[in-house]
Amino acid sequence: MDKNEAKAYVQELVARASAAQKIAEGYDQARVNELCAAVAWECCKEDFRRVAAKTLVEESRMGIEQDKFNKILNKVKGVWRDMKDEVSVGIVETDVEKQIVRYIKPVGVIAALIPVTNGEATPAVKALWALKARNAIIMSPHPRGKKTLQYVTDYIRGVLKKYDAPEDLIMCVDPAYFSLEVTHELMAQCDYIAATGGTPMVRVAYSSGTPAIGVGTGNVATYIDSSADLEDAAHKIMLSKTFDNSTSCSSENQCIVNEAVYDDFIKAMQAEGGYLVKDGSEEKEIIIRTMWPKWHEDHNNHDLTRELIAKTAPEMCEAMGLKAPKDVKFIMVEENGGFGKDYPLTGEKLSVITTLIKCKDFEDGMDKMTACLNYMGNGHSCGIHTKNAEQIDKLARRMTVSRIMVNQPQALANSGSWGNGMRATMTLGCSTWGFNSTSENVTWKQFVNYTVVSKPIEAIIPSDEELFPEYIRNK
Repeated sequence: MDKNEAKAYVQELVARASAAQKIAEGYDQARVNELCAAVAWECCKEDFRRVAAKTLVEESRMGIEQDKFNKILNKVKGVWRDMKDEVSVGIVETDVEKQIVRYIKPVGVIAALIPVTNGEATPAVKALWALKARNAIIMSPHPRGKKTLQYVTDYIRGVLKKYDAPEDLIMCVDPAYFSLEVTHELMAQCDYIAATGGTPMVRVAYSSGTPAIGVGTGNVATYIDSSADLEDAAHKIMLSKTFDNSTSCSSENQCIVNEAVYDDFIKAMQAEGGYLVKDGSEEKEIIIRTMWPKWHEDHNNHDLTRELIAKTAPEMCEAMGLKAPKDVKFIMVEENGGFGKDYPLTGEKLSVITTLIKCKDFEDGMDKMTACLNYMGNGHSCGIHTKNAEQIDKLARRMTVSRIMVNQPQALANSGSWGNGMRATMTLGCSTWGFNSTSENVTWKQFVNYTVVSKPIEAIIPSDEELFPEYIRNK
C-alpha cells in the first residue's frame, strides 16, 4: 500500500470512528458505565480469554498461554475496579469557595499502538479507557499480533452491538491493510495517540504532530539488602521473571545484591529453579553472543535476537547449549565488570534471564542501580527487598524512576495488583527521564480534556506581612 492509499484508508477509518464518537459524546454517566461494565464482563469470560491468549502465543511465538489467559482477567477486572465509580461525564469538581467548576470531556478519536508482548490484554484495557472517556479508538497492531488484535476488536464490537452502541467506537487496522504507512497516517489523522511499546516507537508518536502519551523502555533493577527475607525475595523474583516468560518490561533485569548475603541469595534463587552462570565463564560469553548477535561487531547495537525473546528457560538453555537441569525456571548471570553498552547484560533482556550484580552496601547498591538506569530504563521502575524503612526513603529520593516496588514481584506489582494500591494499567508512564509526558500508571484519565468555569468572587488580597513575614520582620 502506497502513501496515498494508506491516507485514503485511514481517512475512512477516522470518519467512521468520529461519527461513532459524536454519538457517544451525548451519553450520560449511566450509559457509559453500562457499556464499560458489559465490555469488562464479556472480556472476563473464559472462552474469550482462551482464544485471545492462544492466538497471540501462536502468532507471536512468545509467552505462555495460561499466563496470558490469567493476565486478561486480572487486568480487565483491575481496570474496571479502579474506574467503576469514577465520574467521566459532566461536572467532576466544584469549588464553592473559589467558584470554580470543572467539566470533563472526551478527546475524540484515539490512535492506539498495541505491543506484541502484551497484545492480548492491552486492546481490551485501552478499549475500556476509551469507552469510559466517551472516545472512539482505532488500534494498530504489531506485525506479529495482527490476528489477536482483530479477534479482540471484533469481540468487543460484538458486545457494543448487543447493547445498541456504535460498533465503530472500537476499531482496528485490518490485518490485510496493515503497514507502517497506515500506522503513521493513523497517528497523523487522529486526535490523540496512546503509544505502548519501545522508546523508538514512542518518539515517533511524539514527533507525529498529534498530541500523544507514551511509555519508555524498561530495565528494572531491584536491590536485595542484607536485612531482606531472602527466601521471600527469591520466590517473588522467580514469579516475576517467569510470568508469561518475561514479556513484561517490568521484570527484574538486574538483581543488585548486598555482598553480605550474596551467596545465600544465590542459594535461595537456585531453590526457586534458578540456574547460575558464573562471571568469566564460557557460558556467559555464549549467552551474550546469542542474545545480542550483532553486539560483538558494534557495541552500540543492542538488538535482542527475536528467536529467544520470551521463551522458557529450558528452550533458551537448549538453544544456547547451557548444561542446566531440565526443570530450570530462569537463568542468573553474574556481571561484576561494569555497566552500559560494553556490558549488555546490564540492559533489558525480555527473557527469563536476570543479571546478578554484587554491591558492598546499600550506598554502593544505589550507585550501581543508577548506572543501570543511566544505560537503559531511566524513568521506568525499580525495586527493593529490605526491612529497613530508611533505605526505602533514600532510594525514593534518589532514583529517577516513576515507581518503586517494596518487597514485591516487580512485573506483577508495578502495573497494579490486588495486593497493592497501584492503579491497574498496561501502560507505564516513565516521566521526562524516560522521554514521556507522564509519571503515572496511565488510565482513562489521560484520555480526557477539561473545561474550567470561573465565576467572580470577592477579592481577597493578602498583606505583605502575610506573604513575606520573614522579610517584613527583618526590615
